Amino acid sequence: MKIFRGFHHPGIADACALTIGNFDGVHRGHQAMLALLNSEAAHRGVESCVLTFEPHPRDYFAGAHHKPELAPARIGTLRDKLTELARCGVQQTVVLPFDALLAAQSPDAFIDEVLVHGLGARYVLVGDDFRFGRQRAGDYAMLDAAGQAKGFDVARMNSYEVHGLRVSSSAVRQALAAGDMEAAARLLGRPYTISGHVVHGRKLGRELGATAEGAGDGFRTLNLRFAHWKPAASGIFAVLVHGLAGEPLPGVANLGVRPSLDPNDVNGGRVLLETHCLHWPAELGAEGAYGKIVRVELLHKLHDELKYDSLDALTTGIAKDCADARAYFASAHAAPNHTETRRQTTRDRI
Repeated sequence: MKIFRGFHHPGIADACALTIGNFDGVHRGHQAMLALLNSEAAHRGVESCVLTFEPHPRDYFAGAHHKPELAPARIGTLRDKLTELARCGVQQTVVLPFDALLAAQSPDAFIDEVLVHGLGARYVLVGDDFRFGRQRAGDYAMLDAAGQAKGFDVARMNSYEVHGLRVSSSAVRQALAAGDMEAAARLLGRPYTISGHVVHGRKLGRELGATAEGAGDGFRTLNLRFAHWKPAASGIFAVLVHGLAGEPLPGVANLGVRPSLDPNDVNGGRVLLETHCLHWPAELGAEGAYGKIVRVELLHKLHDELKYDSLDALTTGIAKDCADARAYFASAHAAPNHTETRRQTTRDRI
């Protein structure tokens, strides 16, 4: 999949079948839309293209109005969104910076400058609640009329439901906020996953509980930064880690701000996914994971983040989390289908 920041680049397709949206989570409703988009692109002999935004428009307006509470919780990182779009067969993704200029653009200007001249849209597929342009003044009827006048087809896709529930990014956020990872996986069509480069941390985990039973040389962790300040999920989870060994490794992870540690540590109080593998691959050695791209599946929430009063209490808490994660993986609930959630085929999604 080709990825462009903006549309003024060589190599961008001259014509495309286009869909527009934030695609946070790339859930099953998105997957259905992308399957239809790919089919329409193939029929027209053009590339399939997703136009998405970074930051999320609601993030921009929350900052502009100094009301951070208006910002939506973020399901996935930009990396994970692009990975899932590629897995869905999208040929080209354009990431458009959402800024004051774009926020002030009229619907007519957006159609002319972005859709027609910028992307060469021949077909535009939108959701049933699609709005665009300054103050969300543009709607499906306006887009459809513009398409007839300017020579591109417009289609609208109705909501996608699973067991009577409308699949949406909001529904995924609600499931993650409630810690219901199985419900989130049903909506996403796969386990909830965060990926990224392993970065250096304070290395405190190596010291914690080095003599505790089962801790070996401490609670070594893999640190992945979650770029957004407001993740949709938070807490302590039983996880599977991909990318370190031939097989996924069971582990326990903390997603959040680590309230028991100094906020002025090396990661500056940022949101981190800190993962301790229950079985560390010996071939990696002490430093072998840094810089690797790993993918962490959050399968089961153990509890919310806790603030411990001392490092001894933190060590005891981590040891209990490890024991609980082992119990989870040993239970009938840790059957292989947790990591083998069947991805929809094109036939399923249309």
